[in-house]
Amino acid sequence: MIDAAAHSITFAGYTNYFVWQEQPRLVDRLAAKAASGCSVRFLVGDPDSEVTRRREEIEGVPLTVSTRIRITLDALSKLNHIDGVDARFSDEHIALSVFSFDSEMLVTPHLSSLLGHESPMFHLHRMGDDGLHDRFAGHVSALWESGRPVWE
Repeated sequence: MIDAAAHSITFAGYTNYFVWQEQPRLVDRLAAKAASGCSVRFLVGDPDSEVTRRREEIEGVPLTVSTRIRITLDALSKLNHIDGVDARFSDEHIALSVFSFDSEMLVTPHLSSLLGHESPMFHLHRMGDDGLHDRFAGHVSALWESGRPVWE
């Protein structure tokens, strides 16, 4: 879906950690996407927030939420000089990840004390106006608008 997207890619996961682990040469691929005119956005949690601290207590795993966010921020630092790539902090999407690629979308509602990869993932395709795809896209847009820039 990353390679097929032409207009817009959004990663709105609280840590987005797994993306860097599972996608080879992602920095180069996203840089090429942005260079071709595709908007690339990341919405991540604030590693120093109270929401993050509380989630770390719930998960109780050695690879903490703040560490996973910092790994994403380190990878994103390689993209911060590229036009078309942007990143913002938001703590309001802790229980929902939305990854969109033009008209395709992956949505994961995070279940109580489970880690993200233990929760279900739904694959949505935009079929028309105001369907599930558009509703989740609107949710992410609202979070994006209220988010704080990662890069000054």
